[in-house]
Amino acid sequence: MFDSLSDRLESVFKKLRGHGRLDESNIQDGLREVRLALLEADVNFKVVKDFVEKVKVRALGQDVLGSLTPGQQVIKIVHEELIELLGGENCALNLSGKPPYVIMMSGLQGSGKTTSAAKLALFLRRQKYAPYLVPADVYRPAAIDQLTKLGAELGVPVYPSTVDMNPVDICVDAMRDAELKGCSVILIDTAGRLHIDELLMQELVGIKEKCRPQEILFVADAMTGQDAVTVAEKFNEVLDITGVVLTKMDGDARGGAALSIKSITGKPLKFVGMGERLSELEVFHPDRIASRILGMGDVLTLIEKAQSTIDSKEAEALERKFKKAEFDLEDFRTQMRRIKKLGSLEGIMKLIPGMGQIRKQLQDVQMPEKELGKVEAMISSMTMAERHEPKIINPSRKQRIAKGSGVTVTEVNQLLKNFEQMQKMMKKMAGGKMPSMPQGGRMPGMPGMGAMPGGMPGMPGGLPSGGGGRTAAEAAKLKEKRKKAKKQRRKK
Repeated sequence: MFDSLSDRLESVFKKLRGHGRLDESNIQDGLREVRLALLEADVNFKVVKDFVEKVKVRALGQDVLGSLTPGQQVIKIVHEELIELLGGENCALNLSGKPPYVIMMSGLQGSGKTTSAAKLALFLRRQKYAPYLVPADVYRPAAIDQLTKLGAELGVPVYPSTVDMNPVDICVDAMRDAELKGCSVILIDTAGRLHIDELLMQELVGIKEKCRPQEILFVADAMTGQDAVTVAEKFNEVLDITGVVLTKMDGDARGGAALSIKSITGKPLKFVGMGERLSELEVFHPDRIASRILGMGDVLTLIEKAQSTIDSKEAEALERKFKKAEFDLEDFRTQMRRIKKLGSLEGIMKLIPGMGQIRKQLQDVQMPEKELGKVEAMISSMTMAERHEPKIINPSRKQRIAKGSGVTVTEVNQLLKNFEQMQKMMKKMAGGKMPSMPQGGRMPGMPGMGAMPGGMPGMPGGLPSGGGGRTAAEAAKLKEKRKKAKKQRRKK
């Protein structure tokens, strides 16, 4: 979402870093660019004006002008002010007092209320709460069916609403039912409209008065930009909302809603929807989002994602296998599936500091999502015995695997060859030896994905490795140079 804003700000900061010393003129020019970047990102003009003024006052102070690295000091100020603009600190759900707690989801039709309710149910269940879903939208066709199916998918109880029932009565009866079932959090999916109208608001006020929710979350579509902020203001006036859930943050919208909503409504952003899957709901952390906008990555979110998908006992078992060089194709497939749960490879790269810039340099290189899919299909077409002992795979078995996974026998051969190389490396490492680089300065890549020039396994396009940042071509030239030097020494 923030890609274009990040690019603009990066170019501004590059210019500022280029100056050995900064004066008022340099800073004014830089802040003018920052203001334009924020306006282009559809941030509210009043918010932009206040933000730039705060940065300007701090940037013209003696701490910056007298600093040895003034450009870095300005970036630090922008980072701190961005965090403040986004809300300062994470604001958790208010689930205090005696359960069951009530969370009321509100917003316009199409903003993603129903899906967000299900995502929140999954999030709360992982926090050891017992959620209960209440479909109170009796107007939108299939709204009740949608939430019922999502509840069944999650294994979460859903109140059996029907379209002929009154929404307020549904919510009151659902609270009694949730208590009997021993549920600790009630999530009410209320009705929306294509626009704000009096009947909708009266209904929502009625539900609020009868159910007394601890949280009234306004669900906004990030793709609607400043419209989302305007609608949030109206809902806040009538319902006094407690927080905002911003959906479709993985889209290509400009991000203005996320940057404006706290300043305009005074209410914190609590969650953001980062994809279509029910697991893709993130707690909103202003400091982490500010770091992402400025291209600094977000390692904490990456760690949290990994912890939520990787079981510690399984990880320990895998580590033991790795140390004993017993890592097989079944283990490899399990690891690939875990990586997929973290999100797209491109999304993961953006969370690693510095990798976002490297990704920009590889604009024409496609992330190997399809190749990983092929590898998984090939391994899935093998029997369990073949996965544990790839050496038993003879030509006829290869033909069967290729046919079953929709690939060629050559691709199956490449997978087995690369995996064999990987196992040899593991055995050397298990014996306490560092494996030497194969001929041509290439390390074996992920099975089925080819080798990677320069030493990073599995990534296409010659991304430099940590070992001196040399590509395969540079490594080959260096090798040739050393050979010539060696010959000359022998002649002497």
